[in-house]
Order: sequence, then C-alpha cells, then structure tokens
Amino acid sequence: MRNRSSMTEHARSFDRAAAVYAATRPSYPPAAVDWLVPRSARRVLDLAAGTGKLTRLLVDRGGLEVVAVDPAPNMLGELHEHVPGVPTFVGTAENLPLPDDAVDVVTVAQAWHWVDPAAAVPEIARVLRPGGTLGLVWNSRDESVAWVAEFGDILIRLYERDEQELAPDIGAPFGPVESTTIRWTQAMPAETLVDLVRSRSYFITATPEQQADVLGAVGDLLAGHAELAGRDVIDLPYLADCFRTRLDA
Repeated sequence: MRNRSSMTEHARSFDRAAAVYAATRPSYPPAAVDWLVPRSARRVLDLAAGTGKLTRLLVDRGGLEVVAVDPAPNMLGELHEHVPGVPTFVGTAENLPLPDDAVDVVTVAQAWHWVDPAAAVPEIARVLRPGGTLGLVWNSRDESVAWVAEFGDILIRLYERDEQELAPDIGAPFGPVESTTIRWTQAMPAETLVDLVRSRSYFITATPEQQADVLGAVGDLLAGHAELAGRDVIDLPYLADCFRTRLDA
C-alpha cells in the first residue's frame, strides 16, 4: 500500500496531463447516476470532478443544480471546456469551499482512494443536508476479457493493484453502504489505448525508461493480439462499481 505522501504526489500529477485525461478517460454509464442520485435531489456537488466526466452526466440528467470541486486548476479548466456553465471551485475533500448544509448529494468518481477518510467524511457530512447522499463510483477494466487481462498485466509493471477499496469503509455519521456493479463498454479508436496509459498517475510519475517499456508493450499488444490487430475501433469493457450511503438525519 502506498503511503500518504506518495498518494498525494500521484493525485497532484493529473494536473500535468489534464488534456490527455479529458480526451481518453472513460465516462460512466448513465445508469450509475440514476442509482447514485435520488430523484428528489436538487443540488449536487461533484467532488474531485477532474475534467468533468461525471459532471456531464449529472447535468444531462436534468433537474439538478451541479457544482464541481477539484484540487487541480488545469483539470477544472478542461471541465469548463467540456461542461460550460457549471460553477467550479478549487478545493479538496478534506477542505471543501462550500457552506454547511449546501447540497443534497456529494458524488466522488474515480477518486475516493485519494482522500483521507478521517478528515473527508466529517467535511462531506458538513456540506450535506440532513439525510443527504454520498455516492461513490469508479471504473475498473473487465479483465475477464483476455486482451484486457493482458493489458492489465502490462500496466502493473508500474503500480500495485491497491488503488481503491472494493468495499469502502465510510462510517459515522453515515449509515450502511449499499453497492451495485454496472457492466458497460467504451468504444474508442485503437490508438487511444496508448493515450489512456499516458493519463494514469503511475505513468505520469514513472521514469522515462519505465514509460517507454510500457508504451512499447501496449503497442505490441495492439499489433499482435487477435482481437485487436488491424482494428480501427476497439471496445474496452468496464465494470462501474457504485456505492451509496445516507447521512443520518
């Protein structure tokens, strides 16, 4: 398990690759938003919003006033390009720039493993209205597919498989955590698989030699695997793991 200082370095690295992140990282299935955000909700904070992958879906849902917070200004710059009109603030889960009882829902996509729960949980509870919902979601590649498993084996040359908890422990003042998994697929140009690697924190912080090794191996996979070779567009299957819990009223 990485220590906290190492995790902070990796988290901050995204600001150096904001444009690549925006162009290559997957979105989320709309069904995840429907499951995470109650129909009665009116104001939602998309926390650690990054370039706005989940923010866009929250806006598209309709009937929601959405505000976004992220610690990386360059990431929020990309969000403004892709989801114009959403108010944004620089901040962290441990220090939110919102008043008490400000929102009905807080969503966190692909980022819960970066936060310090001891500080973040009470801070999120502070900005939530009584009975409000905390919703977490992250994509993981579906490695039951052979070529995706090979792709994963290449990537673990740079990291250990410890980025997130599969069952996050949130605790008081929140209630029990519910969970569901939604299978979905992202169609993408084949060459985008290389850029997807470039957007990962463990790639951004790797040495040039490590980066070259991994990019070469991904190129070989694209050229040599029977399911990928010669294809202009590939389907990358994902599992969207979703978790929700309500603030005790």
